[in-house]
Amino acid sequence: MAQAAVMAGVLVLSMATAAHADAPQAPFNRRFPADDAPAAQRLVHWARETRDHQGLPFAVIDKLAARIHVFSAKAQWLGSAPVLLGAALGDRSAPDIGNRPLSKIRPEERTTPAGRFVTEPGRNLRGEDIVWIDYESAVSLHRVRSVHASERRPQRLASQGVQDKRISYGCVNAPEAFYNQFIAPLFGQSPGVVYVLPDTEAFATIFVAANAYK
Repeated sequence: MAQAAVMAGVLVLSMATAAHADAPQAPFNRRFPADDAPAAQRLVHWARETRDHQGLPFAVIDKLAARIHVFSAKAQWLGSAPVLLGAALGDRSAPDIGNRPLSKIRPEERTTPAGRFVTEPGRNLRGEDIVWIDYESAVSLHRVRSVHASERRPQRLASQGVQDKRISYGCVNAPEAFYNQFIAPLFGQSPGVVYVLPDTEAFATIFVAANAYK
């Protein structure tokens, strides 16, 4: 396993149990599609109509809205939730970032890459299940956890501010209840597809086929 892939597991170290129990719960299951998410709507329509997800469950991560939308293998919407994302804006992973320890990743390199990814189930150093979005770049989807309580990740998830949700090294943090209900059963057992919408580059640059689809 790449060194940073191993180190990525450190990102999911638990906060103290009491602190986590007192943290506010992030709302989820807002109706989809929403009028304020045109790019997400367009991508979902394209994936459904062309069956780009190839019969696998899929999720759309809208970085501009800091939300994840989960769909079944039959393209039925199941639920949506806020997520935490990479602290830096940007749609590409830095070269060889998956081979570097976290201490060597510069602040501007802490991005969540955009694109289409075939996921795979994985485990962190504590044996907790995670979902690899991009194994080579050590980017995963996992339950919200904090390395330091001062990061206040559960509180950030519950915040209405999108900027509050930019905190990770690139991994995507989902509310624990949402992860257990929608992500672990679908993506934690077998492959799936995750579409990550861009936050700096144009939609057409990242999703050429979807942009051309009418």
